Amino acid sequence: MIQAPDIGKVIFEHTGDSKFVELPFGLGEWHLPGPWFIPGTHIDVSPTKHVVFMILAALLVFLTLWYGGRQVERRHREGKAPRGFGAAVEAMVLFVRDDVAIASIGHGGEVFAPYIMTLFFFILYCNLLGLLPWGASATGNIAVTAGLALTAFLTIEISGFRALGPKGYLKTIVMVPPGMKGFGAVIMAIIMTPVELIGKIVKPFALTLRLFANMTAGHFVILVLLGLIFVFGTAWWPIRTGVVVGSVVLTCFMMALELLVALLQAYIFALLTSVFIGLMRHEH
Repeated sequence: MIQAPDIGKVIFEHTGDSKFVELPFGLGEWHLPGPWFIPGTHIDVSPTKHVVFMILAALLVFLTLWYGGRQVERRHREGKAPRGFGAAVEAMVLFVRDDVAIASIGHGGEVFAPYIMTLFFFILYCNLLGLLPWGASATGNIAVTAGLALTAFLTIEISGFRALGPKGYLKTIVMVPPGMKGFGAVIMAIIMTPVELIGKIVKPFALTLRLFANMTAGHFVILVLLGLIFVFGTAWWPIRTGVVVGSVVLTCFMMALELLVALLQAYIFALLTSVFIGLMRHEH
């Protein structure tokens, strides 16, 4: 008798990080090198499964934009409109640049367009790679989403400091309503300064948790639905058949929904980062 798999173990092994990568088409596993410790410490910096898929996502971003750009450039030299893959890439790039970065940041937003486009395409590929049967979603790792949010936080604060100057930037921390002076201004500054500081921290924290939770939850739901097949594997055959059909149908629906979620979460992360940059740069 074939023993049913441990569904909980399967879920956590798929969504968690590990020291091996499952190869496609049943070719086995690739055990990653390591451990590599920083000299004098016990900190292991050897590659993991999520690191491998982040590198793969970065490579796919480069190839997508490079190849799409070459196709668009060639069609323009021929005096023709882009088509096919090049047209699709150009449409996405123009959308992210014009309707996300520049529209949300405002004046000077074109400077940040390459960063916002990098965020969008990198997160999108990380999300899509997790939908492959042998793949892994690096954005389902809170350390990865925290790293992405940290780059957004630094971009927001540094760009705001450069745009507003030291005095203007200080006003985003020590907040006093216009026209208020004297003792009332001091009280408001004491009350609002912690609120403003918390607000600065909450923004990257929200970016971190939103992306991590949405990408992890989808994988949990899909694996739980598939796991029902094994849970009811010994049930009476009409029940077993109904569970199998229902699980497959719902799993296919969830996979289609996850494709939409993968695109939507990349868009939301890029959009919110653009909005936060714009709010900081144009605080006045």
